[in-house]
Amino acid sequence: MKKIAISFFVFIHVFTFSQKQAEVSLELLDGNIIKGTTSLSDIELVTAFGKLQIPISKVSHIEIGIGKDNSVGEKVKSNLKILSTSNVDETRKGAYNDLVKIGVKAIPFIQDFFNDPKNVSSEDTYTGEYTLDNALSEIQTANNISSDLPKEDILTIDNIYLMGGNYNFTKLDIKTEYGNLSVPKEKIKTIDISVAMEPGSGEYSFKLNATKNISGNTNGGWLKTGVVLKNGQRFSLVSNGEVTLASLSNSKYKPDGSSKTETATEWIKPYGAEDDGVSGGYPSYGQVVYKIGDGSTENLKAGAKFNGTAKKSGMLYISIYETVYNAANKGGYNVKLSLGK
Repeated sequence: MKKIAISFFVFIHVFTFSQKQAEVSLELLDGNIIKGTTSLSDIELVTAFGKLQIPISKVSHIEIGIGKDNSVGEKVKSNLKILSTSNVDETRKGAYNDLVKIGVKAIPFIQDFFNDPKNVSSEDTYTGEYTLDNALSEIQTANNISSDLPKEDILTIDNIYLMGGNYNFTKLDIKTEYGNLSVPKEKIKTIDISVAMEPGSGEYSFKLNATKNISGNTNGGWLKTGVVLKNGQRFSLVSNGEVTLASLSNSKYKPDGSSKTETATEWIKPYGAEDDGVSGGYPSYGQVVYKIGDGSTENLKAGAKFNGTAKKSGMLYISIYETVYNAANKGGYNVKLSLGK
């Protein structure tokens, strides 16, 4: 994890649990996507620093970890010992099959085994098929698990902070357009959450990450603010920061679309920069853009400063304008949203 919001949580424990209606999008380990609505309580996250109670309205994304079930620990460790010491094929076969039967719960212990330097030996002469590497690969393949799946559940809070721990739930009951589904936690890879905020006055802060929040990125490129605007409601967007867009020869950009190449010393403002803050017109690369409504295909220019009114009712989305997405982008923009009535 890149950031741990320790100071952010000083006040969180004073919140009480409350149920809120949320829109969710679940990515399953088998690659399927489930979208719908559910009722969610504020999250109790058990971390290395203690228990935290996190308002569900603060959480935008959850990456489900493998977890560590100590009830299978001794059985896994005994099989690991056999696979690391015995050269008898039949003996190794039994330990290998036992690990595969334990399945996903064996993975954290296997990873710990690999990460322990004392388990690295140059004297291993076994050349058969019943190896620990093969057992791990078979478990991952059977359960559609990638090698980079985290041990802990990782929450994204306020679209900026990451916090790892155990979010203890067994299943999510989702209402979809095709009916009600009950999805077990162990089948879920990620959860995107959006709790609609009450319309009216207020200020909200968001982080647009160039590694993801690019308008041309069809997989989560638009940041869902959770703020539902009413037709005619006033709002403003003020942004700052700097991004490097690998898709544009690693040139640097600012929220108003100003840019400079890797070797340049001066920023160049885009055509129409004098209209920064005026919605409409074609946006320039690197500019902050917005749209209203999930089904909207608009890229409305916001730039570094925008103050205007919503032309229709719907959820507000924001992004960084670029038609091509490259995961090697760097940096991000801080965006402050202010609402009027």
